Amino acid sequence: MKKLKLIFLLGVFILIGLIMTNYMVIYKAKGCIYNSVDAIPKNKVGLLLGAVKVTSNGNINSYYTHRINAAVDLYKAEKIEFILISGDNSRKNYDEPTTFKTDLIIKGIPEDKIFLDYAGFRTLDSVIRAKEIFGQTEITIISQQFHNERAIYLAKHNNINAIGFNAKDSYNHHGSKTQLREYFARAKASIDVLFNVEPKFLGKKINIK
Repeated sequence: MKKLKLIFLLGVFILIGLIMTNYMVIYKAKGCIYNSVDAIPKNKVGLLLGAVKVTSNGNINSYYTHRINAAVDLYKAEKIEFILISGDNSRKNYDEPTTFKTDLIIKGIPEDKIFLDYAGFRTLDSVIRAKEIFGQTEITIISQQFHNERAIYLAKHNNINAIGFNAKDSYNHHGSKTQLREYFARAKASIDVLFNVEPKFLGKKINIK
């Protein structure tokens, strides 16, 4: 009985922690995210956060498609001059940045306006490397709103003046599994902030110009 009580109390503690970190992330991003191309301020660089293009069931990932379209809309509206694509390239046959780049070029973005960060293994890496490797202290983050909120929370902790442009959301984002995963991702982000976790890799600086 005592063990069950401890398990219950632990569960309650974890639940309260998840809820608190979720609202803290939302609060930190308040006033920094935009849905309208017309309303968003201009920045030199848009940080396009990576995603897998094809899901496990063989369909095109709607998150991917909407992020591509959002980046194109910002560039064509002259709200960004360059697009920095940050994604995972940790496996031989998996290259998010290059896949994004190919589709952006198809949609009319000049190749010399695109820069790639192959070490954006997770959001923390993407955000910090935008500053430490690519020299950007003011960026427009491009992803879905829930992702932008977490990225801005991390950016603020690392003295980056970030705003977010919300790509259209996926129709299945509001599923309980996806929402629960984001709660844990935000809790992990708060732990990373608490312990000043660094990216997996840094390296040689790259000048965006």
